Amino acid sequence: MSRKSLGLPDDLHEYLLSISLRESDVQTRLREETADHPKSEMQIAPEQGQFLQFLVQLIGARRTVEIGVFTGYSALAVAEVLPPNGELVACDISEEYTQVARRYWAEAGVEDKIDLRIAPAAETLEALLDDGQDGAFDFAFIDADKEAYDTYYEQSLSLLRPGGVIALDNMFRGGAVTDPVPDDESTQAIRRLNDKIHDDERVTLSVLPLADGVTLAIKR
Repeated sequence: MSRKSLGLPDDLHEYLLSISLRESDVQTRLREETADHPKSEMQIAPEQGQFLQFLVQLIGARRTVEIGVFTGYSALAVAEVLPPNGELVACDISEEYTQVARRYWAEAGVEDKIDLRIAPAAETLEALLDDGQDGAFDFAFIDADKEAYDTYYEQSLSLLRPGGVIALDNMFRGGAVTDPVPDDESTQAIRRLNDKIHDDERVTLSVLPLADGVTLAIKR
């Protein structure tokens, strides 16, 4: 559901890519390799990776955090546009998936910008907060287990400086969020969080029909 923007017909999606996408060669090869992965649906759409780059550059981000790495496409996209002293703390639990990521990060020359931490993301984020990193980050991207999104959102909000941005992926759940009674806990969790963020006065909000739905929250 997340490999292209939900609802776009194939011809319009291809046109969008033809007039917008500016992937690096390494990004393209990573995306193509991941397309053959048994869990390829977990990879973000290429236009989404470019949008993350746009956001990071727009806000002048230097320190970023990513929750959910998979094979590393989104981390690669962000790291490529971070300044030389930039840092991306990348949270994942899979050594297997992230081995692919490490290979492409090294090839792109951005591995020194990426601090990959293999552990439950909530533990990694809590350790950053315990280390006094409140308000020390500029940008967070959340794309991991949906039932824990609320926890990741709260932790990311604490880690961000005022004016920092959180981007949350899969906020449409392939359209399942519109079901009267969602039949899985992940979709129910996303619906609850969508309602919560809508009413959250700590942030300025925009939801984009990009990929599988991307929520942007600016910390006030």
